[in-house]
Amino acid sequence: MTYELTQHAAKVLDERGIALEWMERTLNDPQWISPDPNDPSVERHFRSIPEFGGRVLRVAVNTTVSPNRVVSVFFDRTQKGKP
Repeated sequence: MTYELTQHAAKVLDERGIALEWMERTLNDPQWISPDPNDPSVERHFRSIPEFGGRVLRVAVNTTVSPNRVVSVFFDRTQKGKP
């Protein structure tokens, strides 16, 4: 998937020490996807990251624009224990 990062997404990747490769893996090959309940243009892509203790990475992406726009990226504690 082609994408661009918002300034916020680029900043949090750096601040939170999230590898770009993990974000791209989650974006391109999510274990599951759910709609954002507050914004119908945004999908949430989720993937467990074994290199980070199996924690679940959430990538919020606006899929209504081209290229798709990554809005935010973070490890989602509410998804602990899931893939």
